[in-house]
Amino acid sequence: MRKEDTVKLISAEGFEFVVDKKAAMVSQTIRNMLTSPGSFAETEHGEVTFPEITTTILEKICQYFYWSLQYASILYDSGKESEFHIEPELTLELMMAANYLHT
Repeated sequence: MRKEDTVKLISAEGFEFVVDKKAAMVSQTIRNMLTSPGSFAETEHGEVTFPEITTTILEKICQYFYWSLQYASILYDSGKESEFHIEPELTLELMMAANYLHT
């Protein structure tokens, strides 16, 4: 996979997740950061730092990006339901991060 096909998402603790750019674009916020005109650091370097999102939550968000790419359109078209499993102890923090990321 080429570097320009990936994006690096960096948690508050500095842990780096390298994900497919297509997966990261599930988030409207990340899409805006990476595609905005101008010379923004995120656009030039393909890195987005989230100083308020912990590693555990960012990992779950990355899992959701891939789940969404794989299942969202299939489930919508078929009318079937599928759940993305979220551990109860992560719910509140994950909801706040999802709200910020518009996912």
